[in-house]
Amino acid sequence: MPLSRAKIAAAAIQLADVHGLDGLSVRKLAKELGVGPMRLYDYVVNRSELLDLMVDAIYAQIAEADQHSQWRATVLAIYHRTRDATLDHEWFSDLLGGRPHLGPHALAVGESTAAALSQAPAVRDIDDLQRIVGALNAFVIGALRREVTERRTARTTGTDVTTWQKTLGPYLTRMLKTGRYPTVARLVIDGAHLNPEETFHHNLITILDGITS
Repeated sequence: MPLSRAKIAAAAIQLADVHGLDGLSVRKLAKELGVGPMRLYDYVVNRSELLDLMVDAIYAQIAEADQHSQWRATVLAIYHRTRDATLDHEWFSDLLGGRPHLGPHALAVGESTAAALSQAPAVRDIDDLQRIVGALNAFVIGALRREVTERRTARTTGTDVTTWQKTLGPYLTRMLKTGRYPTVARLVIDGAHLNPEETFHHNLITILDGITS
């Protein structure tokens, strides 16, 4: 059976989507591809290189984000595309923020993002650009990791919002009635259950406005 690095990456992504990174092994991947495990080492040296291939395949999806004439719209499109890709492949969040992603598609996404942000009025020099890119990446990575963690927790424990409220509601009610946490009480009682996508967009815009104005 003919193999290629792209085919191996695609099969590995399918396995990770179902079983997570912990359920991904060379043996399982070889079985999925119908070859012996040693055959894969003709294409990838080790697990780290396999993960690099998988990550760059996801960046290829992110790189498909629409490019706009206005820098701001381009930045928003890239980060929303990043969120979509991460929620489609939750394991991707586990690899965000670790070692640098330097595959060709990852570099292309980084280039598009930095080139767009370099057009922001507040960017006067390379130091400004570096700080802005770093601040946005920190927000996006943190937001996506939190959203994926919440989804995993709900899925593995069967704990949806209603169940959580029934379980912890009595305790939280007692604590809030002490009057020691008035602001937390307002958040719990008056705060709406926000839509994750809308929240991500709102917070992204808020941060983008703050660091580029």
